[in-house]
Amino acid sequence: MNSTDESRHPFLKGLSKHRGAPPTVVVIFGASGDLTARKLVPAIFNLGVDNLLPGEFHLIGYSRSEIPDEEFRSAMDQAIEEHSRRPLNKEIWERVRQHTTYHAGGYGDPESFARLAEKINKIEADLGRDVQRLFYISTPPSVFEPIIRNLGACGLAEAHLNTKLASKVIIEKPFGKDLESARHLNKTINSVFEESQVYRIDHYLGKETVQDLLVQRFANAIFEPIWNREYVDCVQITVAESLGVGSRGGYYDTSGALRDMIQNHTMQLVALTAMEPPVSLDPESIRDEKVKVVKAIQPLELKAEGGDVVRARYANGLVNGQPVKGYMEESGIPEDSSTETYAALRLSINNWRWKGVPFYIRSGKRMARRASEIAIQFKRPPGILFSEGNKFDVASNTMVVSIQPDEGVTLVMNSKIPGLETRTQPVKMHFRYATTFGSNTPEAYERLILDAMVGDSTLFIRGDETEASWKLITPILEHWKACGSHGLEEYAAGSWGPLASERLLWEKGHQWRRSG
Repeated sequence: MNSTDESRHPFLKGLSKHRGAPPTVVVIFGASGDLTARKLVPAIFNLGVDNLLPGEFHLIGYSRSEIPDEEFRSAMDQAIEEHSRRPLNKEIWERVRQHTTYHAGGYGDPESFARLAEKINKIEADLGRDVQRLFYISTPPSVFEPIIRNLGACGLAEAHLNTKLASKVIIEKPFGKDLESARHLNKTINSVFEESQVYRIDHYLGKETVQDLLVQRFANAIFEPIWNREYVDCVQITVAESLGVGSRGGYYDTSGALRDMIQNHTMQLVALTAMEPPVSLDPESIRDEKVKVVKAIQPLELKAEGGDVVRARYANGLVNGQPVKGYMEESGIPEDSSTETYAALRLSINNWRWKGVPFYIRSGKRMARRASEIAIQFKRPPGILFSEGNKFDVASNTMVVSIQPDEGVTLVMNSKIPGLETRTQPVKMHFRYATTFGSNTPEAYERLILDAMVGDSTLFIRGDETEASWKLITPILEHWKACGSHGLEEYAAGSWGPLASERLLWEKGHQWRRSG
């Protein structure tokens, strides 16, 4: 890898370290589920294509259903053909396929875990060398606890502890549903695993543009000196989906936008945008700064109407020109539901860098388009020049980090319109990943699974960070529960959310930017 390639890497770590992944057995709990087929196995296949899997690699699928080994392998073949970013290469996949097996058992059944431990110990004995155990929990949160406790009871959690081959566990969100449950989950995890063995995964942190945010900030001298309250007017973070709840209505109604998107994905973007420079690129140094900034967010003002929070649900409307039904008409939604499909928050960070700079965050379903972005809006120059009537169209300089669907960075500047008189208009300078680096970039899960195998926890969430985030969010949930449907707004499907969310910005002299 040359220096140019290395400079593109968000944490300046070359592939040479990744190629040193130790012999590993990966066990996927929930192997018959959708995530395994759509993301996890295609990610493992693509790591194989890139020669980033260890020479001794075994994959075990664990689920309740009785599935013969060959049937499971065939299902994974099909998953790669349907969902991989690259076509199935049978020669490369065969190296993993021949070491892929299936293990049926209940998540609360100690005997099934004892048999799993025997299977892994036999793999290790046959290889004649120690192997790392990597457990990926891709199940409903209701079975997180029995899986973790059984991994401890059968001895798998403590295998090769205090060595580079110590067992690791990857846990998919949600990490609790409020502060109390998050603390309980962390207590359960830490009763079995050391925190250094735990990898709480949020796939947003595996996206190239999210990782690139730190490079944009700390590797470019033109940005970091003005990334503060002296120059930044406000920060807007949008995570919008055009899809509705679909067939997940029953599940979604127990969650809502605040739990489903704001507490995890969106708060991660806040932390990376607002964090102080870490003292090094060491994973713990970066995670320390993320926790500090989340803890610095002030408690929100909560009112049935007004305050720092707005919630709403979508009504019928048009999305991409097609009529769609409202949330209350979706399958599985109770008649007395007060669940929000949209949430917007106005955050205040009480530290030296950001005092007085509002952070506006929003997330919703059935919005105008799918778009996830971070917009840093800078203060306008003094209104001395270029302020004469409507002759000069001068916009705030804005840096927009686009996370999806088109990864890249846009800088909004003001420029003179060609002509004999001086007139201005805003223009955009675009950088797109697909244009510069090609469109076939690695999927987020590829990066995250690889990092877990080599023991790099940079892009994973620490237990104290989940609790700090829930400490901010839980009072909102409790307030909404007490209010019932009072204060729950509506917005037309295909719009950018309720009018009430504009108030959050109007009160501070801002307005939502048009995303996308």
